[in-house]
Amino acid sequence: MKIKKIPSASNAWKYPLLIKSILHYSLILDPDREIVYRDKRRYNYFEFNKRVRRFANLLKKMGIDGGETIAVMDYDSHRYLESYFAIPMTGNVLHTINWRLSPAQILYSINHAEDVVLFVNADFLPIVESFDGLMPTVKKIIVFTDNDILPATKLNPEGEYEALLNGEPDEYDFPDFDEDAIATTFYTTGTTGDPKGVFYSHRQIVLHTIGLANTFGFMGSAACRANSSDVYMPLTPLFHVHGWGFPFLATMYSMKQIYIGKFEPEMVLKLFALEHPTVSHCVPTILQMLVSHPAAQALNLSKWKVIIGGSAFPKALAKAALQRGVDVITGYGMSETCPVLTTSYIRQEDKNKDLDFQVEARTRTGVPSPFVELKIMNEENLPVKKNDEEMGEIVVRAPWLTQGYYKEPEKSEALWKGGFLHTGDVSTMNKNNDIKIADRIKDIIKTGGEWISSVDLENMIDQHPAVAEAAVVGIPDAKWGERPHAMIVLKQGQDLSAGQLKEYLLQFIAAGKISKWAVPQSIEFALAIPKTSVGKIDKKVIRAAFML
Repeated sequence: MKIKKIPSASNAWKYPLLIKSILHYSLILDPDREIVYRDKRRYNYFEFNKRVRRFANLLKKMGIDGGETIAVMDYDSHRYLESYFAIPMTGNVLHTINWRLSPAQILYSINHAEDVVLFVNADFLPIVESFDGLMPTVKKIIVFTDNDILPATKLNPEGEYEALLNGEPDEYDFPDFDEDAIATTFYTTGTTGDPKGVFYSHRQIVLHTIGLANTFGFMGSAACRANSSDVYMPLTPLFHVHGWGFPFLATMYSMKQIYIGKFEPEMVLKLFALEHPTVSHCVPTILQMLVSHPAAQALNLSKWKVIIGGSAFPKALAKAALQRGVDVITGYGMSETCPVLTTSYIRQEDKNKDLDFQVEARTRTGVPSPFVELKIMNEENLPVKKNDEEMGEIVVRAPWLTQGYYKEPEKSEALWKGGFLHTGDVSTMNKNNDIKIADRIKDIIKTGGEWISSVDLENMIDQHPAVAEAAVVGIPDAKWGERPHAMIVLKQGQDLSAGQLKEYLLQFIAAGKISKWAVPQSIEFALAIPKTSVGKIDKKVIRAAFML
């Protein structure tokens, strides 16, 4: 195919898509808006920009001239937000450490990423002290504190962050460089083996930010839309997939931002009452806590918009949130996708439909964002029919997907088999291009030739008035291959027997929503359901008890 290229003047500038362009725009719209950290600190975007430049000068003073990986191990804070910009804008790579991993996994990620500098919250110093002498690439350590006082430690750090920052000038000329330069990296855990490092370029993060702005600003959904006038309070950790990308978006449009630090329900509720957040994102367990917490009952939640991700959005929880006036939807993505791929989409003509319709629509996985090419492929590697019944694996292409796993060429090739990123999620699609995830491939229950969605079963069980939370897995069965097993957590003061729960599920068989084979063969009542480091139900732990 022949194409024509635009002729350019000899001095025309080719604009690189760099994170510094996101920061630059933060001073254009409403730079007097505030960034708030707990009840400890607040400042506007003028001051934020100065602090980012001081951070850059601090790196320069330490001899970090670009191309190095710098790790951050902190709660959600103004400091973390500053690192989102200062580190990649100086040509370095930001490594966001998941402090919920085991110490061995954290040490592995530090050494595998070849971190040179480690910024660490004082709360995590005991963990890092246990690594003393085991981090060959780490040359300098800087400590984050809330009281600006350096605690005693055997690590011999450079100093306390705030004190070091105050000694630096607030002018810095961030350079232009290749937009494909790596900006961020972090490590995602699987069911087996060491954590895998994903990485993202400046170009990918800028394009993802634009994609978010399109998705939550211009797409005409009647649910959970946001703009620069909203007050943003993330309730997921900033180490997890760039805080779902929203800190970049919120900063670009100079939104008021609220950071909660260490998650404490009382502090979250206090900030909610004082700062009036209007948009958040979180996993279902956090929303459950805030909707049901006794102290939250007096709060007016009618202006709060919440994107739920990380795991399936239980319909019972969605109903409870909607009844409190919370504008909730589902968002879908992965560590490998930067992350946002799809969101629930409510058409204007459907916005006034009844609660049952809203629950169903808002818990669907949703429609793809602009620039996301998404297919659902069956076992014959053909697109599934758009009948919301035939299941297949979601495969995707988009400008912001990770190009592979760091130092893992074979796993990278498998991830991108056939030129599409393979998500490992099983889904259906309806005629409106609206997808509904049924399960992870590894979690789908195959019994007697039939595929049963553990997510659908969990949703049905969650709707029982005595149930607080449910997890369903497939366990080995000599005759049928697998049979469903349910782990149930009851609401406080409630009673329920296995027989009563099975009887309750008969209504879904009668309605044709499940077959009789989907009723769990075994039911276990527990005080808590195992969770991963990012709050997802850890089904491998549940299954492990049956793999003897």
